[in-house]
Amino acid sequence: MPNDYAARPRAEVKRKDRAVEDDAWIAEMLTRAPIGYLATVADGQPFINSNLFVYDPTRAAIYMHTARYGRTRANIEAAQPVCLSVSEMGRLLPADTALEFSVEYSGVTVFGSARVIEDQEEATYGLQILLDKYFPHLRPGENYQPIMAEELARTSVYRIDIEEWSGKRKAVAEEFPGAFHYPYAG
Repeated sequence: MPNDYAARPRAEVKRKDRAVEDDAWIAEMLTRAPIGYLATVADGQPFINSNLFVYDPTRAAIYMHTARYGRTRANIEAAQPVCLSVSEMGRLLPADTALEFSVEYSGVTVFGSARVIEDQEEATYGLQILLDKYFPHLRPGENYQPIMAEELARTSVYRIDIEEWSGKRKAVAEEFPGAFHYPYAG
């Protein structure tokens, strides 16, 4: 009889041999991952959206932004739990039987609550650390105009307070016969 997985802890990884419980590894993965997939729900309808994001370890939070109005904002205003997922794909691993084909991967799932940041100081902070993550070589006031109140009025800045997280990884020996990288990866 199958387990009742819906009744299990939300951050529990089914495959214990692939679970990563090292918080430093999870934090580092959140720091380097370029895109996060935010899952929200409102009125029973799930919605997932890819977003640029930044992990802030000092606040145990994730910041991101979207257009001023849209489904992400509406769902976050519904005050439901959210989930953010990031992942990396490693080598593809061929096998002698179809069921044994596999892939190396790493991933982190974050569970928490999200809110729209109304405080201008925190919204500016969230946008600035986003800019610092993706454009670390550029400086406000030097390479571009610092964030202005008019710009904040045109966007929604969100903060996800991290309640739980889990990491998962599959890696195999360096010498794996026929292993190769997906040819269309960026």
